[in-house]
Amino acid sequence: MCRSLSQAPIAYIDIRFFNHATEDPNKVIEAVHNVLPINYVDNITFTRRNLRGHFGNPITLFEARIVDKKIIKAFVENLSAHLNDSDKETLRKEIDKHVEKGSLYVRLDKQAALHGALKTCTADPIRVRLRFKKANIREIVKICQELNLLKHNEG
Repeated sequence: MCRSLSQAPIAYIDIRFFNHATEDPNKVIEAVHNVLPINYVDNITFTRRNLRGHFGNPITLFEARIVDKKIIKAFVENLSAHLNDSDKETLRKEIDKHVEKGSLYVRLDKQAALHGALKTCTADPIRVRLRFKKANIREIVKICQELNLLKHNEG
């Protein structure tokens, strides 16, 4: 039986992304909005910090923390519904690279998100951290499988 998301053991969700000087900020924001649950986009506020890149180029860091249980539930449902099975399988197989100190880290492709798709990537991602109330990796894997964020191990 699937774990009730209203009782989901997720303490909070952090979302971070960079807007580089070479990127259109409106398109980056649109891409991130496509990752967020549509009914709660206006409820999620990002802080901005202006930074400098290695060569002095301007970079803006955007960060938000979601603590509202309804928004967490909607975010997880949206991620689960739109992340493809191949990415869920890769996350499961490489779980040691994605879970650390009670958090699951997922990196989403900004370009794909701009076009309405959720897929994982490694370069210049939208970084999502799901912070669980439990820190044991086996428990986190089990919860993520119940929430359909990871494929079940067939073996």
